[in-house]
Amino acid sequence: MQRDFNPPTSSSATKTKRPRHLLIYAVCCLVLCVVALPLFFRDLTPSTEAYTPPAPPALPEIRHEQLHGIIDSGATMSALLGKWLTPLQITELAAMSRPVFPLSRIATGQPYTIALTDDRFDRFEYDIDSEEQFIISNDGNALSVKRTPIAYETRTELVEGTIQSSLFEAVTNIGESAELAMNLADIFAWDIDFILDIRSGDEFKALVERRFRDEKPAGYGRILGATFTNQGQTYRAFLFKDGDRSASYYDEQGESVRKMFLKAPLSFSHISSGFTMKRFHPITKTWKSHPAIDYAAPTGTPIKAVGDGTIIKIGKDNNNGRHIKLRHNGTYQTLYLHMNAFARGMSQGKKVSQGQVIGYVGSTGLATGPHLCFRMYKNGSPVNPAMVRTRSAEPVSAALRPQFLAAIEPIANRLESPALIAQHTPSESPRQ
Repeated sequence: MQRDFNPPTSSSATKTKRPRHLLIYAVCCLVLCVVALPLFFRDLTPSTEAYTPPAPPALPEIRHEQLHGIIDSGATMSALLGKWLTPLQITELAAMSRPVFPLSRIATGQPYTIALTDDRFDRFEYDIDSEEQFIISNDGNALSVKRTPIAYETRTELVEGTIQSSLFEAVTNIGESAELAMNLADIFAWDIDFILDIRSGDEFKALVERRFRDEKPAGYGRILGATFTNQGQTYRAFLFKDGDRSASYYDEQGESVRKMFLKAPLSFSHISSGFTMKRFHPITKTWKSHPAIDYAAPTGTPIKAVGDGTIIKIGKDNNNGRHIKLRHNGTYQTLYLHMNAFARGMSQGKKVSQGQVIGYVGSTGLATGPHLCFRMYKNGSPVNPAMVRTRSAEPVSAALRPQFLAAIEPIANRLESPALIAQHTPSESPRQ
């Protein structure tokens, strides 16, 4: 018996199965639509979040460097800057600098700074002295030079002291430097001989500008006002600029402290022999006049001209050693003997200024040790320099006298108040 295993093909069977397949397909499509449509519409919705652009590439770091040093003996600009400048540039630099500050005047022991950017030369700074700098700059295209004042921060402080043996010792005992002692001696040099006149118990006060550079102490600026009590007499000096004149010191009445002659040609020393018309000479072993004052001092101590004058004699002989004679006017002449050396530029006929260094203490000629033999002549006859009295320089002008009195009032008040030596309280500098 034959059996037919083919499935039925009747129309009724087909119609029964098709609706189930369509239903399953429809359900799947619906699920896909439910899942996909939100994703599609989310992509079309504009974002409300801020757009953050990508970070730019990092710029290369610029390297700045400063090289500090002290000029060595024999140093040249080629040795200092030859690593960054060509020989031709240095030659051109020398010619450019000549009218501003000749490179040949760069001195041993002075500080300098070289500034570099990425190993390229930018700037050279050299301290000419405590007041000015010489600067070489490179702008990338050319070199330039200039001479400019050093920028200091200043603080005004009151300083005082009492003398036991010398002004130098009194100043250093309160923690100040010898520079301040020299400055004070220069102010009162017309009234006080700091070798002959000083006594134990003498007192001084000074309103001083203390300098700072890069937050470090850098010496002293101006002394705005000072008092010095010597043997019971008080001298006062106030700094003031009278119109077109250079700033100078005047007493409380407006009279100049400057006089025709300084009281001594040396700042600090001691008297080894005074003015006398009868002295036993230590070398010739004879009695003879000594119309001079001998100032014993270490070899090399600077000797100053006591007044404006002209060199009428300069030379060396067996008795006087190296010596200079000055004519100050038709009345007075001064003579300086036994020098170790003359100051640079000294020659017969040269004009010198009061206080200018003309030579250095030595022991040339007939001398038992280093000292200065100082002599003064009035109308050709020897006179005792310690006894000479001359008139003061010009006082404050009448037109500016009210301004002078107003300017010195706060300074005088500070000088009369107790000085806090240990604290050195900073304050503003009064205008001059």
